[in-house]
Amino acid sequence: MFGKLWSFMIIFSFIVSGFRGKLSETASAAFDGAGEAVTMCIGLMGIMCFWNGIIKIAEKSGILGALSCALRPLMKFLFRDVEPESKAGKAIIMNISANILGMGNASTPAALAAMQELKQESGGKLTHDMFMFTLLNTVSVQIVPTTVIAMRTAVGAANAAEIILPVWCASACSVAAVIFYAKVLCRKIEI
Repeated sequence: MFGKLWSFMIIFSFIVSGFRGKLSETASAAFDGAGEAVTMCIGLMGIMCFWNGIIKIAEKSGILGALSCALRPLMKFLFRDVEPESKAGKAIIMNISANILGMGNASTPAALAAMQELKQESGGKLTHDMFMFTLLNTVSVQIVPTTVIAMRTAVGAANAAEIILPVWCASACSVAAVIFYAKVLCRKIEI
């Protein structure tokens, strides 16, 4: 469906630009945009490889283990039926740790593993822990928004890291809202 919609938008824009006498400008802009997209993707690949390497080093050196220990009390509060030492608990902690460090792409495999384990532990039934985990991943709390900083750097922002304070404020507000919603408003909902 989206492929058809996208194709329609492209064809429609070329038709309109043809009627307005700006077909060459539209074609030029399309090719320039495609070239810039490739350049940005190559820049982002390098930065993502760097941060994925950093997360592997942090994992092997025990930094993620220390962060996991620090997150255990929070884990007990957020996920009432998940033991931090279980496979699901470890995957959740790894996912949250990667999200905190702003590595959304690196956190995805841990999120998938956590949901698979939660599903298996619940016998395929939706649980409040799955609900909470989905909500937390949706808001993605970040202390160091590495992906956004990388994207801003790739497009030539003068001060790519100036977004850190707004990201902290947005993360704090969204996480507080999610916890309030899941713990207070949805407590009586039968899943």
